[in-house]
Amino acid sequence: MVMSLAEKIIAAHAGLSEVRPGDVVMVHPDLVLANELSGILAIEVFQHHGNGRLFDPEQWVFVPDHFVPARDIRAADIARRFRDFAYEHGIRKYYELGRGGIEHVLLPEEGLIWPGALIMGGDSHTCTYGALGAFAVGVGSTDLAALMLSGQLWLSVPETVKIVFRGFPGPWVEGKDLILYTLGQIGADGAHGQVMEFHGDLLHQLSSADRFTLCNMAVEGGAMTGIIPPDDVTWNYLTEHRSAGLLPDVSFASSGAAHKVIEIDISGLEPQVAVPFSPANSVPISQVGDVALDQVMIGYCTNGRLQDLRRAAGILVGHKVHPHTRLLITPGSQRVYRQALAEGLLDIFLDAGAMISPPSCGACLGGHLGVLGAGEVALSTTNRNFVGRVGHVDSRVYLANPVVAAASAVAGRIVGVDALPGVEEALLEPTVSAVWQRSMEAVS
Repeated sequence: MVMSLAEKIIAAHAGLSEVRPGDVVMVHPDLVLANELSGILAIEVFQHHGNGRLFDPEQWVFVPDHFVPARDIRAADIARRFRDFAYEHGIRKYYELGRGGIEHVLLPEEGLIWPGALIMGGDSHTCTYGALGAFAVGVGSTDLAALMLSGQLWLSVPETVKIVFRGFPGPWVEGKDLILYTLGQIGADGAHGQVMEFHGDLLHQLSSADRFTLCNMAVEGGAMTGIIPPDDVTWNYLTEHRSAGLLPDVSFASSGAAHKVIEIDISGLEPQVAVPFSPANSVPISQVGDVALDQVMIGYCTNGRLQDLRRAAGILVGHKVHPHTRLLITPGSQRVYRQALAEGLLDIFLDAGAMISPPSCGACLGGHLGVLGAGEVALSTTNRNFVGRVGHVDSRVYLANPVVAAASAVAGRIVGVDALPGVEEALLEPTVSAVWQRSMEAVS
């Protein structure tokens, strides 16, 4: 039997020679992730049913990132209990404020993700790690408690859907646009319970940051996870970040096997904007219409890496944020924050009139650090624009890539980068489109 990449990884972690879609197997994940929200519920269940000791402290990563810095007394108490549990049970991979960041940016940076790994996390966007060839899936808090007790969990083997990108996009397109366009084509449940395995010639032009964005939003199509077969881009990232499973394992190469294949034609693709109230409501930037903005949000786990901030800063150089619009910049981790500071990106943001927030999920989930009031409209580089996602149920959120978000912050309404005079695509950090153009020029 020819197995898909996801099936190979699951079989290896279930101690089986092969698995098929629909099989229910017990797996022992390499790593289990908890944040303070999913983690505190798991801790309560564990303490009610457990024998007092965590099954394997080395299996765990604890990252407080949702309501920190603590927004109120209740959040502070949750964070304290989460921290105390980590110390009590010897969880060495605990990342305190000032030494961590947003979990889905932090873990790859720390070298904790590698091809062929099986990761489970108490957050739906755990699927981000598929960008490095891992099978990474979000689970519930009671599942986390079961893992605390036994170190293993049942898993229903999903079908694999092969997403193949054909053609090459137009200017100012990023990984964010590829996934928004894909969601628009397949719908919010187009890959329900399945694995989205991404392929296509353009994929080899995608940086690791664009790949993280692509896999981060696979869950918005109903998928269990997204995954990209490892290649040179993967190995370069792993080498730079000294990942634990650095050496290539050919047994986890993609066979191309899939339940079905979906071809996505991205020829001449424009930057995409997801209009309220679904990430799958994507339309080309030219069709958005006149949408005035109260707030623009750049960063977070979907687009808070250094490349994303470089691209946004490249647009903002020499410009000012519109006087009726707020611009919030949220680096994805402490390391990204420090690198952005060293490169002068934070000065560019401050000179433009932006506010810089600490690495935190904050406003993305409507928690704090920038929630919206009734009737307010925001453009965000985050992954969800559901009703009330970023604050009041009568607010509206649009989703876009960082360069579109930066240009829109200057204009005070949703616009493409071409609306700003004198901006060149290769400024500071090239987009996917510019990288592809360079490769074509080199070939010719």
